[in-house]
Amino acid sequence: MTGARLTVRGQVQGVGFRPTVWRLAREMGLAGDVKNTAEGVVIRLWGEGLDSFPGRLHAALPALARIEELRVEPLDDAPPLGFAIVASEALGTMRGSVTPDAATCPDCLAEIRDPFQHRYRYPFTNCTNCGPRFSIVTGAPYDRARTTMAPFDLCEICAGEYADPTDRRFHAQPVACGRCGPQIWIEKLGPGAVNHEAFSMLDDIDATGGMILNGHIVAIRGLGGVHLACDATNAAAVAELRRRKGRNGKAFALMARDLGVVREFCQVSEAEAAALSGPEAPIVLLKSLPNALPGAIAPGLDRLGVMLPYTPFYHLILRRIGRPVVMTSGNPSGQPQCIGNQETRDRLSAIADFACLHDREIANRIDDSVVRVDLGRMRVLRRARGFAPTGLPLPPGFSRAAQVLAMGGELKNTFCLVKDGQAILSQHMGDLEDAATHADAARNLALYTRLFDHAPSVIAVDLHPQYLSTQAGRALAGGRPVIAVQHHHAHVAACLAENGRPLDARPVLGIALDGSGLGDNGTLWGGEFLVCDYRRYARVGSCKPVALPGGAAAIREPWRNAYAHLMAEMGWAEFAMNFDGLEIFRRLSAAPRATLDAMIARGTNAPVSTSCGRLFDAAAAIAGLAWEAQDYEGEAAMRFEAAIDAAAMAEPDDMAYPFSIPLTGGKGIPYIEPLAVWRAMLGDLILATPIGVIAARFHRGLAQAVVRMAERITEDTAIDTVALSGGVFQNATLFALVHHGLEARGLTVLSHARTPANDGGLAVGQAVVALAVSQTEDTPCALESRAGS
Repeated sequence: MTGARLTVRGQVQGVGFRPTVWRLAREMGLAGDVKNTAEGVVIRLWGEGLDSFPGRLHAALPALARIEELRVEPLDDAPPLGFAIVASEALGTMRGSVTPDAATCPDCLAEIRDPFQHRYRYPFTNCTNCGPRFSIVTGAPYDRARTTMAPFDLCEICAGEYADPTDRRFHAQPVACGRCGPQIWIEKLGPGAVNHEAFSMLDDIDATGGMILNGHIVAIRGLGGVHLACDATNAAAVAELRRRKGRNGKAFALMARDLGVVREFCQVSEAEAAALSGPEAPIVLLKSLPNALPGAIAPGLDRLGVMLPYTPFYHLILRRIGRPVVMTSGNPSGQPQCIGNQETRDRLSAIADFACLHDREIANRIDDSVVRVDLGRMRVLRRARGFAPTGLPLPPGFSRAAQVLAMGGELKNTFCLVKDGQAILSQHMGDLEDAATHADAARNLALYTRLFDHAPSVIAVDLHPQYLSTQAGRALAGGRPVIAVQHHHAHVAACLAENGRPLDARPVLGIALDGSGLGDNGTLWGGEFLVCDYRRYARVGSCKPVALPGGAAAIREPWRNAYAHLMAEMGWAEFAMNFDGLEIFRRLSAAPRATLDAMIARGTNAPVSTSCGRLFDAAAAIAGLAWEAQDYEGEAAMRFEAAIDAAAMAEPDDMAYPFSIPLTGGKGIPYIEPLAVWRAMLGDLILATPIGVIAARFHRGLAQAVVRMAERITEDTAIDTVALSGGVFQNATLFALVHHGLEARGLTVLSHARTPANDGGLAVGQAVVALAVSQTEDTPCALESRAGS
């Protein structure tokens, strides 16, 4: 009898895939076996109806399973009796997918709420459809012995479930119960702390919620790290958390018991409700209702980051709290999130009053993901828990044999491994300028290299030689080719790859708007129009080149950008003659203008940049927002967008501020010129025009200019597709205006959803550019030279 060998790759390990295969094979009367191997799940089958098995398998997939490839080969071996699930193989190279952590499923949630169930109120309940995965894995393939559950021996009940193919906990590696699994406890932190003697684990669950309601700050060791929690309706507690954590203005994330509670302080659409309730359970940015919560939760912003409970422990704590709870990362501001018990005691004792800890180790730090629903689609802004490390399939035309490592950028760092036709993007790690984050990135890279048995032949880095990620990539090279990819080309390439654009497709117009990235002419770019494909690009437009007086200081202090932009064409004499009655004139009069002018004139610590991010900083400062300094990246622009008056968005088009599009030097590439915008904006300030109207007119005017530039370029080049990327496109208003404007002109628009538009997705673009170039070049020196072209 001829059989078949099916090799299945994708998210098929640790998600109940093998029991599904077992049940389906028995139902169809097929003989054979199924096992996890280093190359994925291997199924051997004999019997009638083999041809229909793949289709029926796709239809019967468990909740978390995802098939990326199913290969069928004939098998001449003799069939066994019956069908069996056999032990995993640990030999060979890693080709299976490592599964992300998943939020508590409805079945487990019902169990912990049912006093007649074995796991009633057990805070670590899970099954094959939910629970920890990546956060506890230490090796591959994914089995209990290679997770941090290895020290916990199964009791008789759990062992029976684990061994029963008909049970939803069959081979659920983190399975446990109150008799045999991890435990929680509460400790008092700070000077003179004495450990709390709990009556029982159940009492500690209630006590944690009680302490939050009583105004305390509690450190809670969760799934992928520690959270700091307090009552979000308690303004004093929120202010105290800000003071202790050293987080002056950046918004706090919130957690609420259910959608009903969320709707008491936020607007929630159907798509947003689906995002909140999905297995990824990310933080979702929602429009806040006026005065529903203290302003200190998200100062100056109109959106709140909200998530629902995603572990049994959080469900149990929140069940008796009918109000939102701050649930922010457990760390002093700017540092990586704590993951260990002793680390929590050492680093958070000056922040939290109490700590709720447990004894299941966190193998891999992973922060909460952040998403927003724009134009009807969930779009990832920070890719971490629930999403990483799921791979993204490479588009048609890319080599499946090549292995590439891409190191990402300096900010919002992620790295990307390419192997077997997949781009495996790491979780968000943060800014590499922080030494602890840099060390965490190196540790994670070692972990991914081990998990995926990765041996890159090419390493991709950013073009900027001073980026720590670039330096780390070159240090790792060891003689292997290093391809330096221009920052904005990488942004656009990431968008193309996510959207499945084939390798040999026609070039697109890429619009990359962000803070800054090194251009191939040695200046800082940040508002770029590139005609490009994966292999090459041509810069065909930009935002206006303007000096950054003070260099890095101009990124932190928006008033410097306001001064530079106003002086770039208008000059002080015109500014003083027409606008000396404004508050901004008085403020800039008090600034060290002579020093700034000298810096700009000599180019000393005043690099020229086409940054769209700094354009927004200038506009926000001129309007009176975030004048002195930004407490976090993008604060001025976020406040400016949040200030928009919705009614002003319906004004006639000619009320939008008038950006023009001249040529650089009268004969170079076109650029977006804001001079007339500043005159109109300052005129509106003289008329005491509300800031909401000013913000609306600026956004509409800039979007119109971007669309006009795109229309001009695409008409000249016969391009029909535009790709939008870069962190500025996280501005939902600008993104929607540009997207609609381009589509109205008959252009196909590609944008980000599964990968961040910001630098968190940069590594994917670096990886595909490096792979595309290496597939067409023969020598390392050619690769290096092409990198900066």
